[in-house]
Amino acid sequence: MAEIKVVYWSGTGNTQAMAEAVAKGIQSAGATANVLGFSEISAAELAKDSKFALGCPAMGAEVLEEGEVEPFMTELDNLLAGKKVALFGSYGWGSGEWMSSWQDRVSSDGATVVNGEGVMANNAPDDGALAECEALGKALVNA
Repeated sequence: MAEIKVVYWSGTGNTQAMAEAVAKGIQSAGATANVLGFSEISAAELAKDSKFALGCPAMGAEVLEEGEVEPFMTELDNLLAGKKVALFGSYGWGSGEWMSSWQDRVSSDGATVVNGEGVMANNAPDDGALAECEALGKALVNA
């Protein structure tokens, strides 16, 4: 059975709930999910996998979290070619520009963004957003 990593950062628990829903979708599609914080794995280790999920909320002026996630992504940027990546995260303001920028970044590094776009939740994910996260996990297994 394949193992798929779900790597996330969460300040309030919203993105963590989304990570757990992505993991639930992975498991329901027959794979094993390994949910980790960004500080628990290196970019080089993650890049050994052909597919994985990444979660981060919008921070500041709609950017990735700068203490752990941005440095991790800087290392991962040159290691993404040929990977299948699912993106997700929550936001509390703005229009989701951070997700569009993240999708563009991952795509320009040579990866395929699963479903063509990330899953976003405004603040705490509601049942609909959690269902989208589960579907994203299933799609990642089948990508």
